[in-house]
Amino acid sequence: MLDVLIIGAGLSGIGAARHLQKQCPDKHWRIWEARSAIGGTWDIFRYPGVRSDSDMHTLGYAFKPWRGTQAMADGPSILSYIREAASETGVAQHIDFEHRVVSADWSSENACWRVTAQGANGSTRVQETRFLYMCGGYYSYAQGHQPHFEGQENFKGALVYPQFWPEGLLYADKRVVVIGSGATAVTIVPAMAKDAAHVSMLQRSPSYVVTRPAQETVGVWLDRFLPFDLGYRFVRWRNIVQGILYFQLARRKPLFFKNYLISMVKKALGRGFDVKTHFTPSYAPWDQRVCAVPDGDLFKQIRQGKVSVVTGQIDRFDTDRIYLQDGSSLKADIVVVATGLQLNVLADVAVRVDGQAFVPGEALAYKGMMLSGLPNMFVAFGYTNASWTLKADLTASYVCRLFKYMDKRGYRCVNPQHDPAQTTQAFLDFTSGYVQRASAMLPKQGAASPWRVHQNYVMDLLALRLGGFEDGVLRFER
Repeated sequence: MLDVLIIGAGLSGIGAARHLQKQCPDKHWRIWEARSAIGGTWDIFRYPGVRSDSDMHTLGYAFKPWRGTQAMADGPSILSYIREAASETGVAQHIDFEHRVVSADWSSENACWRVTAQGANGSTRVQETRFLYMCGGYYSYAQGHQPHFEGQENFKGALVYPQFWPEGLLYADKRVVVIGSGATAVTIVPAMAKDAAHVSMLQRSPSYVVTRPAQETVGVWLDRFLPFDLGYRFVRWRNIVQGILYFQLARRKPLFFKNYLISMVKKALGRGFDVKTHFTPSYAPWDQRVCAVPDGDLFKQIRQGKVSVVTGQIDRFDTDRIYLQDGSSLKADIVVVATGLQLNVLADVAVRVDGQAFVPGEALAYKGMMLSGLPNMFVAFGYTNASWTLKADLTASYVCRLFKYMDKRGYRCVNPQHDPAQTTQAFLDFTSGYVQRASAMLPKQGAASPWRVHQNYVMDLLALRLGGFEDGVLRFER
């Protein structure tokens, strides 16, 4: 019997394990990872230019400062950082690879989870654990959002999906069309444009795109005069506070903030570019995620003529081109379908509580980390408007504090219970397609704490580091 079974050896899983290792050394835990490598998303995504759009001072772990000079690091650097954290802390020794969890059954009688995983060779392994800690993120690794376009079967070139980038794809001197305008598209387009003959970013509608520095200049400067840890903490908190202020400004003064973002694009692209058509969304900032480009690389490629932006609806594919509904067409040797990701809940694990199937869409999220009616389970769920790791770190610290509280009082089970009369709303206040497509399966949030998902690090820091556990919502049993 384990005390804690962690599902997923990515950014969240390695962080959760380190917190357990340091704060709860008496706990017996393991990590089960479906794949054969550490890294999760950062090991899976291999498309050109893959990087973070969050700064590394906040995407990095609280227990392991990021020592690189990159503010927005590339994927391989982030993967190396995660693996280094797992290795130097000894967490890597506690990972069981090729364990794809397919089901988890809670028994109130035995006060434990019975978890079943399948191995790569078809074998089955069953493990009992007191607590289950889901750290698999909310993206489906099985597939992204893959809309079908009329006539795409007739296309003779390469049709590529970023999540499953083919190794060795040659695109030098090729004409490339990237379908999409989100974070993945604005990353791939300038990266491919360095070698391709031309890249067209074909979007149905524009997204907000902002320039952010690729290098952390302030942190490097502070290192000359201050101890590293002090300078690092300053930059980390500067980035946290700046992100919160920008988000609050966007919510409270959406028109002002929209004009501010658009003015920066106009400055980057010059008067001759049609910013209104190609970079002015119809929605308010942060109704969908704002895309960041390091040092304005996308805008530089547009100015140099290596990249063009086309806004319109796809009518059909032909053998060597894409026709749009306005009658125009784009010739292509390679088409990259960067139309978004597919969300899942609880890593697609079939969860049952005393034999009854658990339906996440009918539950409420407690402090963004537990689900009502689901005993002894925690979910690492990061921010949508800031670095994922900020919330994952807070969650892991809270879980360790909760374990100590329960051990001291002899509690074996904890289960958040919500009032059926509680007013509910969507878990993610986003209009993005990938969120809307998954709205029915996602849990809900309430109108007030502790059922409210704040998307605010400072508020969560106070609630999760200092808040008590006897709140009338958490039900404990011995």
